[in-house]
Amino acid sequence: MKILMFGWEFPPHISGGLGTACYGLTKGLVKNGTEILFVVPKAYGDEDTNAARFVNASDVETVGTQVELEKLWGNISFIQIDSNLVPYVDEKEFNLCASIDKVEKREGIFRHKYSFTGKYGTNLMEEVARYALVAATIAQNNTFDVIHAHDWLTYAAGIMAKRVSNKPLVVHVHATEFDRTGENVNPDVFNIEKQGMEQADKVITVSNLTRNIVISKYGIDPQKVVTVHNAVDFYGREAFEVKRNVNDKIITFLGRITYQKGPEYFIEAAYKVIERCNNVRFVMAGSGDMMKKMVRRVAKLGMGTRFHFTGFLKGNEVQQMFALSDVYVMPSVSEPFGISPLEAMRSNIPVIISKQSGVSEVLKYAIKVDFWDVDAMADLMYGLVTYPSLSKFSVRNGQEEVNSLKWENAAMKIRKIYNRIANI
Repeated sequence: MKILMFGWEFPPHISGGLGTACYGLTKGLVKNGTEILFVVPKAYGDEDTNAARFVNASDVETVGTQVELEKLWGNISFIQIDSNLVPYVDEKEFNLCASIDKVEKREGIFRHKYSFTGKYGTNLMEEVARYALVAATIAQNNTFDVIHAHDWLTYAAGIMAKRVSNKPLVVHVHATEFDRTGENVNPDVFNIEKQGMEQADKVITVSNLTRNIVISKYGIDPQKVVTVHNAVDFYGREAFEVKRNVNDKIITFLGRITYQKGPEYFIEAAYKVIERCNNVRFVMAGSGDMMKKMVRRVAKLGMGTRFHFTGFLKGNEVQQMFALSDVYVMPSVSEPFGISPLEAMRSNIPVIISKQSGVSEVLKYAIKVDFWDVDAMADLMYGLVTYPSLSKFSVRNGQEEVNSLKWENAAMKIRKIYNRIANI
């Protein structure tokens, strides 16, 4: 079976869990006998070609007459967004330049080639629309059985590919606009998400939490929506032994510093722990639109000597941070799944996760707390760094549990979905 798959990022060039999930899933599908043609806006040449065959959308040329192109493009418009659409980036990345058109007309034939940044900057909507146009060309020039589009950034691409190929479409919901922004949804993003779910033959969600949002907020038929939980991939991970320069216990937050991830609750709980003991430090690893606000809050609480900001970590830096940590906390306000707690558990770290996360559906031994209950969060942090037996119990049982969550199992479920909608 051949799958035309659209994604926005792929390791090692990622901004969060989306790229990590795409990587694990594609490798799992290959082991299940599936051939993947993976399209990204911008490929760098160092992607793992054992997981998929890659198409760099920046290299694809769209060719046709004006009438043909207008028919192909349909209602897709080029929208310039003048504000930070999603909080994936810091201020430096936010100011990336717009896509560059390369347009040539010869004997009535237009040749369009777009240069994509593949980032999340001010021209994101424009890139999403152009990516969809390129997707149509890719669909015309390749053979495949099913189209698979990851997250809202690629839904328009999936729809266009379906329009020109008449092949079934699967959209994979890794997060919704309600997760990212609460009730302050961006209407443009919401409409793209809703249209993608409506046009899809099947909607895959990463948790039952997300499935309920898709059904209740987007009005999608429950029979059309199926949950396939994410997993974690540890193949090739190095075992790090790092030397500490301090004897204090270290409690870590690792993720985007944005509304969805609940960084402010982590800081408030940290302050309560520091009031009770003086042998603990806190680390906030990541970047995002709330970074400056969080730095100011830490300063105002007077705990700057006990609280550290690392900025965005990538690759082995993440594993090194886990090796330094005694406790990992994920206080997300709304987390569709959450792969990082699995990585922490695999690194022998006890974890505290919010009950408002999809991963809480599959973890029995992770310690769970409401994101807003900073008193309970602080008590749990204090307990794990103060009572070794509690920490050892969490680590011992967590290791066994997380090792059972394999991408091959998730891929097998998705392969069955492919078979059903493609009648294979």
